[in-house]
Amino acid sequence: MSKARPAADVVLGLDVGGTKLAAGVVSRGGEVSAFTTVPTEAADGPAKVIDRLCALAGDVLAAAGLEPGDLAGAGIGCCGPLDARTGIVHDPPNLPGWGDVPLAELVAADLGTRTWVENDATAATVGEWRHGAGQGVRDMVYLTISTGVGGGVISDGRVLRGGSGNGGELGHTLLVADGRLCGCGARGCLEAYVSGTAIAARARERIEDGASSTLAALTDIGAADVARAARSGDPLASAVWRETTDLLGGALAGYVNLFEPRLVVLGGGVSRSGEQLLTPVRDRARALAMRPAACGVDVRPARLGEKAGVVGAAAVAFDRAAEAV
Repeated sequence: MSKARPAADVVLGLDVGGTKLAAGVVSRGGEVSAFTTVPTEAADGPAKVIDRLCALAGDVLAAAGLEPGDLAGAGIGCCGPLDARTGIVHDPPNLPGWGDVPLAELVAADLGTRTWVENDATAATVGEWRHGAGQGVRDMVYLTISTGVGGGVISDGRVLRGGSGNGGELGHTLLVADGRLCGCGARGCLEAYVSGTAIAARARERIEDGASSTLAALTDIGAADVARAARSGDPLASAVWRETTDLLGGALAGYVNLFEPRLVVLGGGVSRSGEQLLTPVRDRARALAMRPAACGVDVRPARLGEKAGVVGAAAVAFDRAAEAV
């Protein structure tokens, strides 16, 4: 029986995050089939997580009626820092124990197909640029705000990767001197304040310090809970949320000044709060950034949702496969 698409027209897209693993079969046009996710369970360490990732990849291929030989290759978006040229991952803050893990080599050996690795936020940036909210834009900044904060930059139609391929670590921009401890080991990073993890932690800390809040009744507070309580007028949650949007908007103003994007795209779980996040962040970024850059920038939600990493990793794989010919 013939396949629905020629082999070279599909790749396997994989996304390795601190909270979840995702996989899907992706076409050149960015269409995704057989998409699925499972928890990362990062505390299990790299060997078990990679086993879980490869099992997920096998399930997705089976669901799509494909075998590894039917693919143009596989692309993996993974938390950085990493070396995209060698496929080795170097101690990501949200993946404990991942010291110099040869991720591309291990997955390629298991799946039996060419495999390439890219920083997950860079991959998601490429996905949103080519197939999502950034289509047709030549200058764009992307931020994913979830367990951590990642980012990427498109400048004059090119991805800014930097000397070792780890450029665009916008989540680790210094925001507050000697501020909150970040998972990367530094203090005061944007991630340490506006990630979903940090939003929840800041709310919990205030409750532990004796502040009154409806959130105190919850056994496990998440960023979505803080957003929901803020919408209901809870004073503590409202204060935490306002600080979050102020800090994020201020950071975006800096990125607007640096890169003069026409578009800033916000993705990740925290962005699902919609205009509750977008409106104050957009207003603050425009108010603080310098003209004329401030006048020309828009802030929009990501369009690909939880599939952004998989679509972006696949786009990178198509590029690398073409280069390898």
